[in-house]
Amino acid sequence: MNVPTDNLNPIVPKLLGETAFVYVAKAKELSKQGHNVISFGVGQPDLPTFQHIIDAAKQALDEHYTGYTETPGIPELREGIANYLNRTYSANVKPSEVIVTPGAKGAIFLAISSYLMPGDEIIVPEPAFPAYSEVASFVGAKPVFVPLKWGGQEKGFSLDIERIYSSITKRTKMVVVNNPQNPTGALFPPNEIERLYEIAKERHLIILSDEIYDNFVYQKGRFKSFLTEGDWKDFVIVVNGFSKTFSMTGWRLGYLALKEDAVQKLSRFAVNIYSCPTSFAQKAAVKAITGTWEPVKEMIALFQRRRDLMVKLLRKIPGFEVWPSNGAFYIFPNVSKLLKDLNLTAEQFVEHLLYKHYVVVMPGSVFPKNAGQDFLRFSFASSEEAIQEGCERISKAVNELLEKKR
Repeated sequence: MNVPTDNLNPIVPKLLGETAFVYVAKAKELSKQGHNVISFGVGQPDLPTFQHIIDAAKQALDEHYTGYTETPGIPELREGIANYLNRTYSANVKPSEVIVTPGAKGAIFLAISSYLMPGDEIIVPEPAFPAYSEVASFVGAKPVFVPLKWGGQEKGFSLDIERIYSSITKRTKMVVVNNPQNPTGALFPPNEIERLYEIAKERHLIILSDEIYDNFVYQKGRFKSFLTEGDWKDFVIVVNGFSKTFSMTGWRLGYLALKEDAVQKLSRFAVNIYSCPTSFAQKAAVKAITGTWEPVKEMIALFQRRRDLMVKLLRKIPGFEVWPSNGAFYIFPNVSKLLKDLNLTAEQFVEHLLYKHYVVVMPGSVFPKNAGQDFLRFSFASSEEAIQEGCERISKAVNELLEKKR
């Protein structure tokens, strides 16, 4: 019998969610059963939050800083974020042009749901982080997926600027750019960013620029933020946060940078969703963004060594075409030849690795449409020992499967 609580908004059951968390749950269940599971699945630094940040949160709690705060964030945090963006990108951001959110996903939801209406279109280069298209679908907008160009393991991934341009219609309102990019690890060069910005101005579009991995860059001097454009406030909304750079995933703090009058309006929307970001977590974030950055620099250097090791090991596995990513902390190898030889889908191969060899990787098909179906996503936010052992297990699994096919 149908009851009232069964009558959800029809879009809700259709939402994909984020498959990484499904694999996290599977890995935890296998670990409970006594298996030594190695995970290259989850997109978070494996290092604990840096101690000076934890200490700041403890101090805030000891001082009973546990009540509501201003909806767009406490003044000292908004000022700290603005100073960081101005120092790094000469962005001319005022504290009043920053709104702090519960995680970067909260920022993505706030931005997309505030600007897109039913029937609008949003261009999403893919493979992509699923939240952009899912939030757009939730509000009745249409995601238009444009595949990234794949140039093989020497050239990697790039934006297909001409295809993005040809995909613009009279209904297009927003273009997403995630740079550095999840899941591919691509770092889009300045000329691609500049060309997209020109297109946005020409066609009167909003660029939603997700720069959450802006500090995870392994090719010096090549990351270009849209904030460097002099009139960015008319065309750009920037998403960023604390989860990746400061290893603060569980603290749930992100932010948007956009023009001041829009912040005022979005704050009225935000107060009806979550009231305000967590009080003591904001105090910790002030310390994170205004304090020492040495732990961040050390983490980036560590991750680059891990990337190099993972690339070296994966390239030894038959059927893996591996491009060394230039940003974020992901490797996105093409395994189309291997899957064809084994007569398996990426999902079937991933399940085999998980339940037979206890290694977690992500099928590229969950990001989220078609362009990633011949790829796997590896996070190298794991110890070098785990990378070594995990890649050895995968190599063994592949060779065993290929031997059975002969």
